[in-house]
Amino acid sequence: MLNLTISTIVFFVAAWFLNNYLDAQGIPKGMTRGVIVVVLATLMAWGVGWTVDWAQNKIEGPQAVAQAPGGLTELQKAAGQDQP
Repeated sequence: MLNLTISTIVFFVAAWFLNNYLDAQGIPKGMTRGVIVVVLATLMAWGVGWTVDWAQNKIEGPQAVAQAPGGLTELQKAAGQDQP
């Protein structure tokens, strides 16, 4: 959850800074500029999200993977569904 929160904040901040930087460079607004801003902001947010995951894994250790006992048939029995 921390990853999602921080990467979302980074996306909007990066998009704002990139727009301001491109305005200062005199690059006109348009479709290409918009795509460049979205792609670069997405890459920055993805990188920060990966870094948060990496740091969280180093601090807390690997998270246990939840597994369903018995697979799909056990889940269907628990849900009260008949098997075909």
